[in-house]
Amino acid sequence: MVGVTKSLKDLLGDRLIGKSGDVATDDLKGKTVGIYFSAHWCPPCRGFTPQLAEQYKKLKAKGKDFEIVFASSDRDEASFKEYFGEMPWLALPYEDRDLKNKLSKKFKVSGIPSLVIVDDSGETITTDGRSAVMEDTEGEEFPWKPKSFAESLGESFVGKDGKSVGLEALKGKYLGLYFSAHWCPPCRGFTPKLVETYNKLKAEGKEFEVVFVSSDRDQGSFDEYYASMPWLAIPHGDDRKKHLSKLFDVEGIPTLVIIGPDGKTITTEGTSAVGADAAGAEFPWKPKPVEDLNANPGHLNDEPCLCLLMDGSEDDSKQAAWTTALHEVACEHIGAAEASGAAQSVYFYTAKAKGGVVDQVRKLTELGSPKAEPAMILLDIADDGGFYVSDANEISAGSVRAFLKAYSDKSVERKQLKRG
Repeated sequence: MVGVTKSLKDLLGDRLIGKSGDVATDDLKGKTVGIYFSAHWCPPCRGFTPQLAEQYKKLKAKGKDFEIVFASSDRDEASFKEYFGEMPWLALPYEDRDLKNKLSKKFKVSGIPSLVIVDDSGETITTDGRSAVMEDTEGEEFPWKPKSFAESLGESFVGKDGKSVGLEALKGKYLGLYFSAHWCPPCRGFTPKLVETYNKLKAEGKEFEVVFVSSDRDQGSFDEYYASMPWLAIPHGDDRKKHLSKLFDVEGIPTLVIIGPDGKTITTEGTSAVGADAAGAEFPWKPKPVEDLNANPGHLNDEPCLCLLMDGSEDDSKQAAWTTALHEVACEHIGAAEASGAAQSVYFYTAKAKGGVVDQVRKLTELGSPKAEPAMILLDIADDGGFYVSDANEISAGSVRAFLKAYSDKSVERKQLKRG
């Protein structure tokens, strides 16, 4: 992955391609930069590129310090050159595929076109520049810095009696933001479960509140659905829904985001957490250092995940010892990330039983049938389906650390997930 970003050069390399030759990345000092992931073969890209070019020219005409760097997903250099010829900005050197892939991984680019906006030190402003450009055609909100959580949440909500309720109703409490809609069958299935858990926690005196963030299509549907809920809501049609959805990258519903009294996100996987713990015994559902692969595989597609497959063992004591070793290293890894202020870079999973996600992982990695001894693998699906297999003869905290180090040092063979 791209390391800690201190400058645009750390992020984009020393040189870029301009219309008249090479451009030093240092020349972008003081500018806001859009990294444009796109390709000529992609119809949505060819549709968005002219819109982006128009916005780019408007901002330049207004004297805005803005530049764009094209990160190509074209299949060959000739296609890159033809497509880049239509663009008025800069580009990464096409031959540096490794840099382009690292950028895609760093910003979790899962589809194109995608526009990431960074400041002149390379720090991310928004990964959803495409929506910003399409919604703000005059560039009035440039550089499209997302609203903070406090700004997005607002200061008043709808209460059950229809009256406005202020922020004092949330002070000192854990907050669940519930993104849902009446037209969504999985939402209607989950809402009664959440109501049951909510009522139980309130009866136990737990400091917990939920705010409904509606995706209902009209006021009538909102009113009917909200009538089944005992908590607060953001008014139907309020812009806060859009800002909160972007802030927490909500791509599907139902989604339950749990936030601590300090305003920091505890988990965006609240739906799975409540589904697995209806009694609320693990409230406020802080992520576990080691998760079960079948029960909560939420990070699998987006982050590097070290998985210990023990589904062939029937020895509970051995499974417990292996899990303890993995847990020790996971806690070390998470603690180091928190101490440095960095994001967690690897997530940890065990698989103690066959079925579901575990069987699918075995199929895609072609590991074969489960055996009595565990298999330790590191899935990096976001890296174009990459994965790594440990050759450790035994599972211990030492062998887990060694495998992580080998992955970090790139001294373990990268394998490719089976396609199709």
